[in-house]
Amino acid sequence: MVGYSYFPHWLECLLGEEFFNPCLLHETAKKNEKNIFCLDCCTSICPHCLSLHRSHRLLQIRRYVYHDVVRVDDLEKLIDCSFIQSYTTNSAKVVFLNQRPQSRPFRGSGNICSTCDRSLQDPYLFCSLSCKVQYLVRKEGGLSKYLYECEFLPLPEGGRGESLCYELDEGQMTPESILESPICFRTSSASASSGSGGVGCWTVGCTATTTEVVKKKRSKVFRSPPAEIPVQVNRRKAVPHRSPLY
Repeated sequence: MVGYSYFPHWLECLLGEEFFNPCLLHETAKKNEKNIFCLDCCTSICPHCLSLHRSHRLLQIRRYVYHDVVRVDDLEKLIDCSFIQSYTTNSAKVVFLNQRPQSRPFRGSGNICSTCDRSLQDPYLFCSLSCKVQYLVRKEGGLSKYLYECEFLPLPEGGRGESLCYELDEGQMTPESILESPICFRTSSASASSGSGGVGCWTVGCTATTTEVVKKKRSKVFRSPPAEIPVQVNRRKAVPHRSPLY
């Protein structure tokens, strides 16, 4: 991307950073993907690195169709996001950070990206933040009119990588333990409200039904010994002995 000298360093690093790679500082920890960008340090971090960046401006990076996206509500505190095509995921509008590769340029009639010629919906002019930045640098020579002062940018609620579901350690899930351990299914709130009845997250619980199943499985079946079969006595009379005839 050309023209990096015309806009701030944090934006240059944001558009050039590779996210969702394992954090080298927390290689053995779970959920160690670098999905947070620190604007003050201009680097990507994982949720385990947050203790060192508590007072910094933090931007959460998300994934949509295998590409990096940012929520519009968060990005608009830093830069003007108008005319960038947005998408809705998890009830939030997001925009792509960088342009996505395409096999061939769009040649049909309709609205296209002003930078990479990707097909767009009206009235959008750019498919990603990167495409808009490139266009403004090329046409206007800078971004000073489109940048906003933001001294405080915390992570949104639930953005610390903490899952609300109880997770079981890998290697402990065996067919026997799934059946006998006190674990039950709970449908998610979204599924319950929609009536789909889908399976939600794992929750720890012990109900009477589960206990009864475990007890029945572990109890031994005692069968009474078979009754003795009476021996049939042959009551047929013996052959009569007749007296000899004289």
